Amino acid sequence: MSLTSVNAELIRDAFIAGAHNLSNHKEYINELNVFPVPDGDTGTNMTLTIMSAASEIEAITTPSVDLLSKAISGGSLRGARGNSGVILSQLFRGFCRDIKGKDTLDVNDITAAFARAVETAYKAVMKPKEGTILTVAKGIYDKAAELCDYEDDVISFMEQIIEHGDKVLASTPELLPVLKEAGVVDSGGQGLMEFLRGALSGLKGEKIELISGAPSQPARGAGLLEEIPSRPAGSGSDSISTADIKFGYCTEFIILLDKELTDKQVDEFKAYLTSIGDSIVCVADEELVKVHVHTNHPGLAFEKALTYGGLTRMKIDNMREEHSERVSMEEEKRRAEEQEAAFQEMKARKNPEAAETQVAPQELKKYGFISVSVGDGISKLQTGLGIDYVLSGGQTMNPSTEDILSAVEKVYAENIFVFPNNKNIILAANQAATISESKNIIVIPTTSVPQGIAAILSFSEDMSPEENTDAMKEAISAVKSGEVTYAVRDTSVDGKEIRNGDIMGISDKGIDVVGTSVEEVTTSLIEGLVDEDSGLITLYYGSDVSKEDAEKLCDALTEKFDDLEVELHEGGQPIYYYIVSVE
Repeated sequence: MSLTSVNAELIRDAFIAGAHNLSNHKEYINELNVFPVPDGDTGTNMTLTIMSAASEIEAITTPSVDLLSKAISGGSLRGARGNSGVILSQLFRGFCRDIKGKDTLDVNDITAAFARAVETAYKAVMKPKEGTILTVAKGIYDKAAELCDYEDDVISFMEQIIEHGDKVLASTPELLPVLKEAGVVDSGGQGLMEFLRGALSGLKGEKIELISGAPSQPARGAGLLEEIPSRPAGSGSDSISTADIKFGYCTEFIILLDKELTDKQVDEFKAYLTSIGDSIVCVADEELVKVHVHTNHPGLAFEKALTYGGLTRMKIDNMREEHSERVSMEEEKRRAEEQEAAFQEMKARKNPEAAETQVAPQELKKYGFISVSVGDGISKLQTGLGIDYVLSGGQTMNPSTEDILSAVEKVYAENIFVFPNNKNIILAANQAATISESKNIIVIPTTSVPQGIAAILSFSEDMSPEENTDAMKEAISAVKSGEVTYAVRDTSVDGKEIRNGDIMGISDKGIDVVGTSVEEVTTSLIEGLVDEDSGLITLYYGSDVSKEDAEKLCDALTEKFDDLEVELHEGGQPIYYYIVSVE
């Protein structure tokens, strides 16, 4: 068949088919994870991400390109789980932003959207690594750019792109030695190719049924602004003097746009704000722009903003005066309520029904805490340490962006610290921080439960958000952590031959120990973590370890490391026999 353009109905069919195909292959994608651990979850994360968008699409009765773009971008953004899911959501976000306003897409439109998708995804990752889904996505765009000059049939265009994408995917082990050693291609790249294969089937009119047993869909959330960054901290820190305040007026306002700003206009406005101040927050959606700037000339910011539309919620605070005199508790409460009201107004414009049913908190405390947990015992421990909301990560410990946002709404605090406690959750947490409208979300990049516990223990109510952030990051850098689990397949990683069923001791650096005894592997793992500066060993035993066995191991470690303190806690975590830390 031949197809020179794609309308909204075909885009919908293609996306649904692609989502179903990805879901149907999720277990195979999971098995491609380099580490042969039982929580390899790339396929699951990508599936939950894309099916969140699919559920949004299926609710649209009369599709248009703009409606589909909003559903795909917003649904995948809120449903994003794990690094692979977040990157996939950013690819969709870039693609959708480029096709807005069009009625149909031809090969040139698709190519331009691919370019925007790749650019957006690369920007979302602090240190992009080649040999991953990003490499596959870039290879797809490169091929599209080559084809669009002479190929106008969308079907042929996509067939050639997929053929090239498979070749790029096959080359990923040459770019990442760890893939080559394990004998696998990049799992995220494989997931992207499965989506594209399904999408091509949809374009051809071939329906792909979802195989039974697919994961249940996450709950759909209320509509959110596309990009809302964390709210800046106040100016009343004890650590600075009024002489240190270069720009004296904290200026905030909302622009009610006459018409949507282009990316160029947004960049120009940000550049102007930078020329007159600092601490810039400038976020635009189709109807509104939220602005925060520290400047010595608030009027200049207002005048420039008036060229784009009307102003509301204007507020100017003299930071030098605030710092010298302090703000009374009643004044702080009033400002918090005004800030909450401003954001509720923005929400009401985007989703009136949701705004009507949401009750603003009576009072905001200064600090709140959200932590991801993977076991009942660890959850109780975190709650005892002052965590306001413990977010269950489940067996794979990958809550979505929407899950984190929902937790944020339940914590009535101005500044909320989030402890992901897993490197595969940090991107989703960061994404939640950029979306949150009413709270200053600070993500502490904890990669393990012990790091999260060390972070909360370093908190001080008397310090500013910035000072606490620095203290927490310093605390987690002093923690060495590890996990003990079992292998789910034969492979080779870090020069170690691993057999299905082997016990593995995994540290922050990788797989350190392989053996057949849980106790011996745990002891060897800890031996590798202990050094001359160590003073404390902590064990959290999992749901598959009895209290008696854990106590025996604790006694043996106390005898072996007689100059160190050894603590034992019931973690209750699945999959991992022990989570350990050395400080």
